[in-house]
Amino acid sequence: MTLNNYNFPTHVVSGAGARHELTPMLKSHGVTKVLLVTDKGVATLPFFGDIAETLKRDFAVEVYSGIEGNPLISHVTAGTETAKGFGGDAVVAVGGGAAMDVAKCIALMQHHPGQLLDYEDGKPDARPVDQVLPLIIALPTTAGTGSEVGRSAVVSEDATHIKRIIFDPKLLPVHVLMDPELTLGLPATITAWTGMDACSHLSEAFLAPGYHPQCDGIALEGLRLMSQALPKCVTGVMNHETSKTYVDARHDMLNAAMMGAVAFQKGLGAVHSCAHALSTVCDLHHGLANALMIPYVMHFNLRFAEGRMKTMAEAVNAAEKSGPGWVGWLQTMNKMVGIPSSLPEQGIEARHLDALVEVAIHDPCHQTNPGPVTAENFKDIFQQAFAGTMERAAT
Repeated sequence: MTLNNYNFPTHVVSGAGARHELTPMLKSHGVTKVLLVTDKGVATLPFFGDIAETLKRDFAVEVYSGIEGNPLISHVTAGTETAKGFGGDAVVAVGGGAAMDVAKCIALMQHHPGQLLDYEDGKPDARPVDQVLPLIIALPTTAGTGSEVGRSAVVSEDATHIKRIIFDPKLLPVHVLMDPELTLGLPATITAWTGMDACSHLSEAFLAPGYHPQCDGIALEGLRLMSQALPKCVTGVMNHETSKTYVDARHDMLNAAMMGAVAFQKGLGAVHSCAHALSTVCDLHHGLANALMIPYVMHFNLRFAEGRMKTMAEAVNAAEKSGPGWVGWLQTMNKMVGIPSSLPEQGIEARHLDALVEVAIHDPCHQTNPGPVTAENFKDIFQQAFAGTMERAAT
């Protein structure tokens, strides 16, 4: 696969083998000490060991791999202690969204005073991000969050699992090495969950109100790529494929995920508010939570945006090119990649309903839903997801 270089605005090197550009890239910045940030799972994989050993030929290298599950403030605290003790001048994130978000926060806190939440987005007395940050480079190993091209990091409080957002343009990685070969070992479940996470970003961004033709165009092309690539990726895992077609599909999914993160600068919506509630209350994987809830929220949103849903149905070549056809396509895609159709199938209990509604209504993402969502609306959406039906027609 030919390596491609593009900027939007992040510099991206895209294609099979892109990871091999890491050493010359670090040298071009005069780096001498590299902190590798990853999660516990990726740290055990052969490719990560190869990356670390290759870097050790030219740089002092320290590894922080204390990340597991959804990113937590304690992960950042432990990683920051490692970073300060090591004194590196580059942070290289290798992993999914959790590793990237924690890596960004570690880079922030390496030379900034106070605690992480002193820099929380929207906090009236937030500290300024006014100190130097080490060079940040990202190597995504999942195709979902698109955090590699994001200016924010989302981490949860350890005790409550409430998500907090740290935002600043300085958190945007300077370089991204987007290598589909790093995603080939993903299990089918993670492939599906992260892929539908990308789908939720792309579709909610397109539906978010406001005039932003660039984001709209990126979202539609990302949906087209995702619609064709995700089933191939999931099926490829099951069939132990290594073909060029499979690698190309993985590459398309990485691009679709990145495009989702670019597009949702325009906004997200109620799908993410529901997903954040499920992650907060039930500690559910973020991508899986989005996948479970997107058909139900989109069914609700038909009353506000049926025309734009028709456009999305056309982009993914749905069987029926209409708003309801878009919702039906989401249900079909979920079934095709192994996503449950109801919350109880994932172990979520009805006793959580009130807590889920409470978190969702206070989550800011639904402020850019295509139409308003009340607490009663959220309750109805969750109840349908518990029942696995969409019996109440959108009006």
